[in-house]
Amino acid sequence: MHRVVVFAMIVTLLAGCAGMLPSAPEDRPVSDNNAVVALMDSARTDVAGGKPDAAVASLERALRIEPRNPRLWQELARLRLQQGQYQQAEGMATRSNSWAGDDKALRAENWRLIGEARLRRGDHQGAQAAFDKAATPGN
Repeated sequence: MHRVVVFAMIVTLLAGCAGMLPSAPEDRPVSDNNAVVALMDSARTDVAGGKPDAAVASLERALRIEPRNPRLWQELARLRLQQGQYQQAEGMATRSNSWAGDDKALRAENWRLIGEARLRRGDHQGAQAAFDKAATPGN
C-alpha cells in the first residue's frame, strides 16, 4: 500500500512539473511576420513532399526578410544536413547560434546538428565536442 501511495505522489509531482517546462522551439511561432510563417510552412510542406530544393528556396526567401532569425537558420541547417551538405549545415547551425540569444533549447539543438555534420564528415573528435556542448546547461 505504501508503494502505491509513493508512486501516486511521484506521478502527481511529475505531472505538475511538466507544465513548468518551456515549450519546444517547434511549438512556438517561427516569427511574428506572416510572410515568414507562410514561407516556413511552405518549406515544411515541401520537405514532407520530397521537394528539398523548393524548401531551401522558401527558407532562403524567409531569411531575406528576417536575416537574424535563428529558427530559420536552424531549419536550413537541418535541410543541408539531410542533403549531405555537411559543411554548410555546420555553418548555418553556427549562424543560428549566433542569433539564438538565451534560447537554450535552440542552441542545444544547433550543437547536435553541428555534431552530426562533423560526425558525417569523419571528424569524430569535433563531433564529440559538439555533442558535449549540446549537453552542457547554458551551452
